[in-house]
Amino acid sequence: MYRIGIDVGGTFTDLVAIDPSGEATLAKVPSTPEDPSLGVIAGIGALAAKLGLDPAGLLAATERIVHGTTVATNALLELKGARTGLLTTEGHRDVIEMREGLKDDRYNLRLPPPEQLVPRHLRLGVRERLRPDGRIETPLDLGSLHEAINILCQARVEAVAVCYFHAWRDPAHERRTAEILSAALPDAYVSLSSAVLPQIKEFERVSTTIVNAYVGPVLARYLARLEARLAEIGYRGPTLIIQSHGGVAPIAEAGRLAAGAVLSGPAGGVAGSVHAAKLAGAPNLIPFDMGGTSTDICLVVEGEAAQVMDRKIGGHRIALGSLDIASIGAGGGSIATVDAGGILHVGPESAGAMPGPACYGNGGTAATVTDANLVLGYLDPARFLGGERRLDKAAAEHAVDRIAAALGVTRLQAAHGIHRIVNTNMAEGVRLVSVRRGVDPRRFALFAFGGAAGLHATDIARQLQLRKVIVPRVAAVLSAWGMLATDLRFEVSQSHIGDTRALDGGAVKALFADMEAEGLARLRASFAGPTRTGRAVDMRYGEQVFEITVPLDDVDWSATDPLPQIVERFHRRHEALYTYAMPEQESVLVNARVTVAGILDELPREPRLPDAPPAPPVGTRAIYLDGGSVEAPVYDFGALSPSQRIAGPAVVESAMTTVLLRPEDGAVVTALGWLEITIG
Repeated sequence: MYRIGIDVGGTFTDLVAIDPSGEATLAKVPSTPEDPSLGVIAGIGALAAKLGLDPAGLLAATERIVHGTTVATNALLELKGARTGLLTTEGHRDVIEMREGLKDDRYNLRLPPPEQLVPRHLRLGVRERLRPDGRIETPLDLGSLHEAINILCQARVEAVAVCYFHAWRDPAHERRTAEILSAALPDAYVSLSSAVLPQIKEFERVSTTIVNAYVGPVLARYLARLEARLAEIGYRGPTLIIQSHGGVAPIAEAGRLAAGAVLSGPAGGVAGSVHAAKLAGAPNLIPFDMGGTSTDICLVVEGEAAQVMDRKIGGHRIALGSLDIASIGAGGGSIATVDAGGILHVGPESAGAMPGPACYGNGGTAATVTDANLVLGYLDPARFLGGERRLDKAAAEHAVDRIAAALGVTRLQAAHGIHRIVNTNMAEGVRLVSVRRGVDPRRFALFAFGGAAGLHATDIARQLQLRKVIVPRVAAVLSAWGMLATDLRFEVSQSHIGDTRALDGGAVKALFADMEAEGLARLRASFAGPTRTGRAVDMRYGEQVFEITVPLDDVDWSATDPLPQIVERFHRRHEALYTYAMPEQESVLVNARVTVAGILDELPREPRLPDAPPAPPVGTRAIYLDGGSVEAPVYDFGALSPSQRIAGPAVVESAMTTVLLRPEDGAVVTALGWLEITIG
């Protein structure tokens, strides 16, 4: 039986099928932004053809599909989500507008506020009020509620976010509101804060609930179309959607918690990087995923990817657990421009899947990074995508010539400038997730994947003084491959505020037990295999404003009172993050968190290559480097032998990616067939 991973990107849709032996079959087809499911179906057809099957035969032999999608991300970034209304406690409809009283850039006096997902006339107050301890101060006023719902009905909203004060303590008012909404607006998508984010901090809770309502209908419609199209071909197995935290969830859960899928696509690459760190024996990696539209970067430290509990996407706060990924507008399709002052810029605007770079021959005329790489000789116009698509070098040259004319330089100099500027932009992205967070990137290897990363990774490593770059054989589709290297995961959180000196240790134990039972119940609805659980808390010192997340995996939960162990781990974690702890200060427990994971069988394996003599170059090609043009040997990535060494300058090509070795670089082929490059 096959397992299929599918990653829909801005330019290409990547697919990988893993057979029982661990052998991977790869496919890459153009994305279809108007309906991404069409590209998915086309990709399944391409994958089936490579396996000598028809699509129905492939899906009949497939036990599981894992899918990463940018549908929720794009709906949020492009403001193309559902028409959404908000019901909140009377007098508090402007919490989302006031935020936390701070601007994103506090010193920019002209910075406009972010565009709100819910216009003010659809943010409606309802008479009701709970106290922080859960006591009802003002009962839910049904007359006030019906009045607000009538306004939403007249506005024909597609989604409603419900966020009442202190509903994290008692969700009764929100649940009653949902019952009435289902009768009045039976087709509306209803998002309750008590179900999305049952914890304190009003702005984060209302913002996350609104984002969930805004992208929920868009994602749900897409997933329904995808399920229907797969069913038409005969697929009967489960389809799992990768979440921002790196785990996967069934389609129903992904549709319910749509805000949890806004980093769905990039999360697959990070999950694959964590798995690759184990396979390669390199626990400290900087995953560097360069696709056609953007580049995603994060850190894998000691085999674990960094997580955050609060992030902004498109200026909107989402307080759900997610991988700590930095995305920058730099990819193969990034467009080069020259401003009025004669300065060259690359990105963030992208040519996308359509029309794409000029060399794709789809009518694009703007010079992109891919066009520059073709002009520089880094790409073979006859072998792009394994020869399935021939690149138009003349169109690329014509596009780059316009940049050269604006700059007053030669064609090759202009193309080289585009290449170097995008590299500098991406190197700054690596600094963003490392140096700016107190981490020395020189302790890490750059793990390069995505269709375009191999041409840029060695120069970026030089700029950052990194010594090693690793390129896996499945680099071009590693995000899709990585989606098969994760587990089914549900996360449960609950606020439980109190000074740890006053809390009841038995009550804390009971809280975690109840949360674990809730997570297991949700998991068992779709999974019967082995499980594992993890516990954590958000804590702070008494006078602090923000919390830190403290893992509790090594706490002895059989102890009568686990609080002393929890407090000790908080001090230790605080010191590890900020170099100091204050054990004499009161410590406050704010949120309890439980992760329940279903362990999926058979993670992707990379079969070891058989011993063979070193493969000779398949030819040579003129490439342009800092010192001018040189004739460089070209190697077939798939033909390389274990322990084979390659000296730069050289080009290593596969059907879907190309790796550039610069002068003084040296690469060795590992037993898995991966390139391990030492930077000169």
